[in-house]
Amino acid sequence: MDIKVVAKNVSVSGQLAPAEVATLKEGGYRSIICNRPDGEGADQPNFEEVDAAARALGMETRYLPIKSGMATDADAQAFGQALLELPGPVLAYCRSGARSATLWSLSQAGSRPMSEILAATKAAGYDMNGVARRIANGGVTPTDQADASYDVVIVGAGAAGIAVAASLQARRDDQSIGIIDPSDVHYYQPGWTMVGGGIFNAADTAKTTGSLIPRGVEWIKAAVAAFEPDNNAVILEGCRVVRYRRLIVCPGLKIDWDRIAGLEETLGRNGVTSNYRYDLAPYTWRLVQEMKRGRAIFTQPTMPIKCAGAPQKAMYLSADAWLKRGVLKDIEIRFCNAGGVLFGVKDYVPALEEYIAKYNAQLDFFHNLVAIDGPAKIATFEVKKPDEEMRQVQVEFDMIHVAPPQSAPDFIKVSPLADAAGWVDVDQATLRHTRYDNVWSLGDVMNAPNAKTAAAARKQAPVVAANIVADIEGRSPVAQYDGYGSCPLTVERGKIVLAEFGYGGALQPSFPRLLLNSRKPSRMAWFLKERMLPPIYWKAMLRGKEWLAKPKKLEAKPAKDTV
Repeated sequence: MDIKVVAKNVSVSGQLAPAEVATLKEGGYRSIICNRPDGEGADQPNFEEVDAAARALGMETRYLPIKSGMATDADAQAFGQALLELPGPVLAYCRSGARSATLWSLSQAGSRPMSEILAATKAAGYDMNGVARRIANGGVTPTDQADASYDVVIVGAGAAGIAVAASLQARRDDQSIGIIDPSDVHYYQPGWTMVGGGIFNAADTAKTTGSLIPRGVEWIKAAVAAFEPDNNAVILEGCRVVRYRRLIVCPGLKIDWDRIAGLEETLGRNGVTSNYRYDLAPYTWRLVQEMKRGRAIFTQPTMPIKCAGAPQKAMYLSADAWLKRGVLKDIEIRFCNAGGVLFGVKDYVPALEEYIAKYNAQLDFFHNLVAIDGPAKIATFEVKKPDEEMRQVQVEFDMIHVAPPQSAPDFIKVSPLADAAGWVDVDQATLRHTRYDNVWSLGDVMNAPNAKTAAAARKQAPVVAANIVADIEGRSPVAQYDGYGSCPLTVERGKIVLAEFGYGGALQPSFPRLLLNSRKPSRMAWFLKERMLPPIYWKAMLRGKEWLAKPKKLEAKPAKDTV
């Protein structure tokens, strides 16, 4: 916890852990303001946990969540009012402290000289010059003055962002590159299923973001507030402006925990877990180890989601553990899927159905989880089968693994880059934006009809890098993405069905069938997932080494018939 004082009785900090509240109390703080929405990060405790710790010590709290980079004047007014109402000293926190510092700056604009606000925030380590420009410009951030400029700006330092930065640098090292991301920690998210199955340790799936940024690439540790593609500008939290010649957008997607009523309040307790959160994957394994009898529910929301197979992977690994312990006969397993099929690529369904039968799991299609009562251990589903009226059903559980709904990040949805559904609008072959010629996108956030997996990003990064280099050199696009995605379906400990497919569900196996039949469970595929893919991710993909990922040459489109 790094506390920064911005005024008498007011401090800001990054994410606060429940265990740190006692230290605040000992330091004399009497109130806490949370400016970070629940569910924003993969390793983030909910406000309810911080609130409970604070109230147990007699401290007051206020929940004023602000979406990253989207502080409004009304938000600032609410923040200022909270400072008046809460007993001081007050600590306000968000992901990094920048949102809280921005809110304080805006809330004080009418009562303190701007020079005093800028000096206080600068001393605390926050640059609020952009806020000053916003205030001076009537509440609008001007983009004609840039705080920084680059040849290429990348939004997002996840798998896609770092991979494309490394691939671009491997092709041309004469371009200035800035990568924007507020997160201190980078996660190997494909490993969380294995953490939930007791195979990997959670700590092994995390590295510091700074250690992975390619040498020569500048890390801008901030959140994006808005895009101004007509002015080649990105506006950051704190109203700072970054200009670019070319832009790559790959911030991943948003986990919408709050779309399931009651979920956030009970995550991590009452038998409610999810491998989609770093700190909860170990809880999944704990529940599996402790369970001896009862009902275990595994849910899958409507598409799109990260790795469409992840919800059932959790079920298979849990069932296999129960089978090996001899307790499976006393456990009822239900897979509640909002969709109507077990897996979207039909070639892999027969092998999966064999395991459904082996584990005696019940398939409940068209069951969309909408609410959870953790203490009562009741899950509520909306059931909407074709040609039937929607109805609600309540199901009791002893354990429930939730795959949460997912969507594009809010700052993408409201941007000029988005399509009608909120995803970045790209040509599915070149991954170039359909309206802005100097913008590209890859990873989970763009709207090409492919599976949202790290394996997909591994193939997309070289395509984007090659096409940007061609653009820099005045040439047309040269590479194409064919929709490749991979989903290693962990059907039991030691065996995997390695689903590899492209656009339209066309199979795209990486290995000859005699070596690995991807439609059947395989120990070789398990070895690949457990032993080979993590080092390939850390040491190849994120370092621009394009093993089995060389971009395909762009195929010329057939000429249109003329009359």
